[in-house]
Amino acid sequence: MKAQDPNPGSVFPKVFNVQRHLLNLLSYVLLFVGGLTLGVVLVHLKDFSFGLQFAQSPFSTLSSPPPSNHSQILIMPNATAPTTSMSLTPDPRIGLKEYLKPPKVFHDMNDTELLWRASMSPRIPEYPFHLVPKIAFMFLARGPVLLAPLWEKFFEEHQGFYSIYVHSEPSHNQLSYAGSSVFHGRRIPGDLKVKWGTVSLIEAERLLLANALLDISNQRFVLLSEACIPLYNFSTVYSYLINSKETFVEVYDDPSAVGRGRYYFVQYPGISVEQWRKGSQWFEIDRDLAIEVVSDRKYFPVYRRCRGECFADEHYLPTFVNIKFGAKNANRTLTWVDWAKGGPHPTEYMSSNVTVELLNGLRTGYGRRCEYNGRSTHVCFLFARKFPPSALDSLLRIAPKIMHFNNVAP
Repeated sequence: MKAQDPNPGSVFPKVFNVQRHLLNLLSYVLLFVGGLTLGVVLVHLKDFSFGLQFAQSPFSTLSSPPPSNHSQILIMPNATAPTTSMSLTPDPRIGLKEYLKPPKVFHDMNDTELLWRASMSPRIPEYPFHLVPKIAFMFLARGPVLLAPLWEKFFEEHQGFYSIYVHSEPSHNQLSYAGSSVFHGRRIPGDLKVKWGTVSLIEAERLLLANALLDISNQRFVLLSEACIPLYNFSTVYSYLINSKETFVEVYDDPSAVGRGRYYFVQYPGISVEQWRKGSQWFEIDRDLAIEVVSDRKYFPVYRRCRGECFADEHYLPTFVNIKFGAKNANRTLTWVDWAKGGPHPTEYMSSNVTVELLNGLRTGYGRRCEYNGRSTHVCFLFARKFPPSALDSLLRIAPKIMHFNNVAP
């Protein structure tokens, strides 16, 4: 028989001590696991916070993408965080026609930017959309176009077939036409002062061409003055110009003192006296030649060497066309000017001179015959000058009846 423990009460303390140690051990394990878990969480939170700071740092090489055009970040009053508002409105489609839409006439480009922009030309001649060709009527004027009421009659009911551009002296920059006028808002920007007989006339012509070239629909370009009038109705003029296979720059060799004699004033480098030509300032050209004129960096700078009255307006374009584009030029102007009396200025037709006989004579070129697309025609001049403002009333009374204004569109 087994001997009994002499001290039976000592067993309970031993068991109690073992249980206490187990509880302590379990507490340490739980504490360790909890601390480990908390540490892992804190580390991840720290990494996440650092990642956000790194992505937002200006020195980060990886920048977050900008907000989509379809969403906006709205900061509300007293809001603790921005909210995102989704817009269901799709972006407007920018098609080719919208891309080619010309800017307003009064833009903010300087002359260098304008000429560069105007010099652009597509290499593919066919347009990928239906284009209605327009004629650019460019008025080189001292001030307002004082014969504007007559031109209003000429342009009436032919919107979409023409564009108008006006270059006037800086002192007239604030002049304005009635909101209903075709001349309203058509003055080109700039502060170029134009002086008779100087190269500034060519600079103004180039600016007019450059502004007109911004409209891809402009296919023919006519230079006029505030003293010019139309000799035919719009439909006749439009058909004549749009269907022409030639340009109309007057070009001829004048051996006199007012022709070749002017060459020796400057001794133009790069241009020989045999190439030197003279012609009327008032021209009509197509888009290809207009682009060449505004892009010319070889011959035009030569004329800028001239200071004073060197009459570049009578020599630059005729010489330029003679050297490079003579094959497709008619070598005549479409604007009648009477130099018969001699002197530096042409005949001016006062109000008392404006008669049915005068206008009919100008319309037919007093019996002249000209060549048009290889055929003989009596329609040699589409425009005429020089008419002062005092002749306006007589012109408004007689011209519409002879020229049959307000006829159907082309």
